Amino acid sequence: MSIPHSSHWGAFSAVAADGGVQVLPHPDDPDPSALLGNVAVAATPTARVLRPHVRRGWWEDGPGPDERRGRDEFLPVEWDELLDRVAAEYRRVLDAHGPRGVYAGSYGWASAGRFHHAQSQLHRFSHVLGGAVRSSWTYSHGVGEVLMPRVVGSQEPLISPTSWTSIEEHTDLVLAFGGLPAKNSEVASGGISRHEVAGRLRRARERGAEFVLVSPLRDDLAAELGAQWLDVVPGTDAALLLAMCHVLEAEGLHDAAFLRRCTAGSEEFLATLGEFTPEWAEGVTGVSAATVRDLARRAVRGRTMVTVSWSVARTRFGEQPLWAAVAFAAMIGQIGLPGGGFGHGYASTGGVGKRAGSYPLPTFPQFADPLRVRIPVARIADALLHPGREYDVDGRRETYPHLRLVHWAGGNPFHHHQDLSRLQRAFRAAETVVVHEPFWTATARHADVVFASTTTLEREDIGAARYDDRLIAMGRVHEPLGQARDDYDVLAGLSRRLDTGERFTEGRTGPEWVEHLWEEWRTGPAARAGITAPPYAEFLAAGEFVLPPEPTEKVMFASFRADPDTYPLRTPSGRVELHSPTIAGFGYDDCPGHPVWLAPEEVPDAEFPLHLVANNPATRLHSQLDHGATSQAGKVAGREPVRMHPADAAARGLRAGQVVVLRSRRGSCLGGLVVSDALRPGVVQMSTGAWFDPVAGAAAGVTCGHGNVNVLTRDVGSSRLAQACTGQHATVQVSAFEGDPPRVTVFDQPS
Repeated sequence: MSIPHSSHWGAFSAVAADGGVQVLPHPDDPDPSALLGNVAVAATPTARVLRPHVRRGWWEDGPGPDERRGRDEFLPVEWDELLDRVAAEYRRVLDAHGPRGVYAGSYGWASAGRFHHAQSQLHRFSHVLGGAVRSSWTYSHGVGEVLMPRVVGSQEPLISPTSWTSIEEHTDLVLAFGGLPAKNSEVASGGISRHEVAGRLRRARERGAEFVLVSPLRDDLAAELGAQWLDVVPGTDAALLLAMCHVLEAEGLHDAAFLRRCTAGSEEFLATLGEFTPEWAEGVTGVSAATVRDLARRAVRGRTMVTVSWSVARTRFGEQPLWAAVAFAAMIGQIGLPGGGFGHGYASTGGVGKRAGSYPLPTFPQFADPLRVRIPVARIADALLHPGREYDVDGRRETYPHLRLVHWAGGNPFHHHQDLSRLQRAFRAAETVVVHEPFWTATARHADVVFASTTTLEREDIGAARYDDRLIAMGRVHEPLGQARDDYDVLAGLSRRLDTGERFTEGRTGPEWVEHLWEEWRTGPAARAGITAPPYAEFLAAGEFVLPPEPTEKVMFASFRADPDTYPLRTPSGRVELHSPTIAGFGYDDCPGHPVWLAPEEVPDAEFPLHLVANNPATRLHSQLDHGATSQAGKVAGREPVRMHPADAAARGLRAGQVVVLRSRRGSCLGGLVVSDALRPGVVQMSTGAWFDPVAGAAAGVTCGHGNVNVLTRDVGSSRLAQACTGQHATVQVSAFEGDPPRVTVFDQPS
């Protein structure tokens, strides 16, 4: 029997088969994602945590910082015995240190379901206990989450920018900084039933829209769009944008009336542009001065959309290219026009640019957080290594709490975080690390307690996303493997032992909660929005519920543009702030009060002469199901592929298909070489998400033997404003690996 289900990369149906499942894409999806090919492996024992485990040192010697964490052996234990032990550890930490001693950040994309959302589950659990330290913002677009409210008064450019429909129908020129990569548009948080981005871009091109790709990687935009490719030096997007602003001001092409009416601080900003000439930019970016002038002039001839990918801002000083793009869009006077202005994250996921529903979706309630202590998500290693240290963020002076117990569910920080050797030291500084994991990822292997968690295929849930038009009845495809339990059942067991069980569960089982969430939504928000949704039993029988259509065209800041006094932005001035007195008042030398050029602190040199671009993978979502068929088919010599320009490969005597070593100032890893002219000379590209394998690395004399690129990247904040992730770039050297490469061990069961 075919059972409907959903994932962050697409809705599908699954049929249980001998030894696994067969996965079929949703019949209404015009362009299903190849990532569905990874799903079937989740139904097999490969790399699965089949019963709860503990690290021997923690089990026998008790909690405390431990250099054995990540190297110790694991012991299988019984559920009740382990739950008793973890509950006792919670009591110890809470009694001695209070909720500030517990970290329940739990950042992850484990399930597209509305109930089995691991972060919500863990937050509810911690809130009924009195709270815990949590994380703020995201690894993906932390810069935008902090900067955009300061500059345009909200996160609308991230959450609900001008729609794809408007771009498809009205835009003449798309300036794509960081590109519009189709691989990223295959994914959307909460699920995506129809993949439409590639088709919309194609139709815009057929109508006559032109595209300019600003990226060191040519395939950051589909070849069929015929884009002009500007293969910029990585990390120099802000320099190019400021030089284009210089051209507008110097040649009188800027929209002075729009700047007077709709911006604040334009005089201060314009006064800084004199030094950013096209000739200066040519030396920084590698883009000719003539091309810089041509781009600026073309932008004012028609309707222009300036889009900045999340990746462009995921760098040191990443605030600057994003703010400079806003400034350029303001100077050409197109903010608030159909198909014009700027956006942040188009094609970074499939949801950006889709109209969001105007009503809430079914949501597992988390209760209010009694503690309300946050750290920036990308600063977890700092917090664990330096408790009590002060740091700046978004105008505040904060102090890292002393985190004793780390509780993680639904995520893999050994994928998301940078400088994994440093993260290993940070995990070893904790007193207890508890994780919920279906698989033996590096996060599980660096924990003390590993709760064997079910996968989404083993659960019932409601799949829904604010950018999608249907809710999916996610049926249980197969029974849990081994002794795996739902996160909810694990947390309910802990809650009962900590005398908060009744408040956490409200007397409901997991399946009862799923039905309750549906009925509460059906009779509440849906009914108030005029939506007639069926009872839960009928929803299950149908397999999905299609929502009524929303208006397809949306123009960001259209009302503000029409009447900025009646519809002001939520900035201090009510306008787009090209100079922010608030940010200037913070006194941050790494993020002053207006867009500037701040040169990268790490640049190629004789020891590490190559730019590394560490982007999102095309064969999986983050690190999920790296052992799946699609992900494994993309490996080269059993490692994560690393791409290099033919000239750079020839200069090092390297050939396609061989195992190579990448080294940076932080660490080293093996990779499988791909030689390609689709990237700028002097640039190598390696995607994130290969499972960290220090065991195979030790055998090879490197940090990771499988190809986790984050052993190479820097663990430092974007600036004191956002303190966001900077894992997009590094400098490296690449050489041949001598001898027989070690076998990848990370998919094996641990000892």
